[in-house]
Amino acid sequence: MNEDIKFILDTTKEDMGQAIVHLAKRLLTIRAGKASPAMLQGVMVDYYGTPTPLSQVANVLTPDGRTISIQPWEKSLIGEIERAIINSNLGFNPMNNGESVIINVPPLTAERRRDLVKQAKAEAEEAKVGVRNDRKNANNEIKKLDDASEDEKKNAEMDVQKLTDTHIDEIDSILEVKEKEIMTV
Repeated sequence: MNEDIKFILDTTKEDMGQAIVHLAKRLLTIRAGKASPAMLQGVMVDYYGTPTPLSQVANVLTPDGRTISIQPWEKSLIGEIERAIINSNLGFNPMNNGESVIINVPPLTAERRRDLVKQAKAEAEEAKVGVRNDRKNANNEIKKLDDASEDEKKNAEMDVQKLTDTHIDEIDSILEVKEKEIMTV
């Protein structure tokens, strides 16, 4: 196989894999009924004037399936942490006991579950678009090659299509698992 084609296929496979990794990270932030520290992943706390991720100013734990406990490293941050959680529009109502911030994760309503499934599908579709863009870029690179025969180019394009199909199927199966997780009461 032509070295240039091999390089294009390897980088395309890596890029498509990155789309799946990104999707998995995005789906972690979509809650599925059980409390998880990942639910607060995007929360930024004002730490002495600097927006800082919550995980860098506090310990985030889940003592049980319905509770998230946030233990700040500095007690003076409790108010800032509460404000950051409220402002993040996650639908949580944080409470503090003077030592830590506690969030009771309410059970999901059927309507909220459907909304979360829609959100998960949108994330999956975004990942599929990324994979398809990687396919388009790879095919364009293959077409530009001067030192490859037409047969090599056709075979390389078929290999890129196989990679695309494999990654799209993987995205669909990840979405299916997440949907089941969200819809399980």
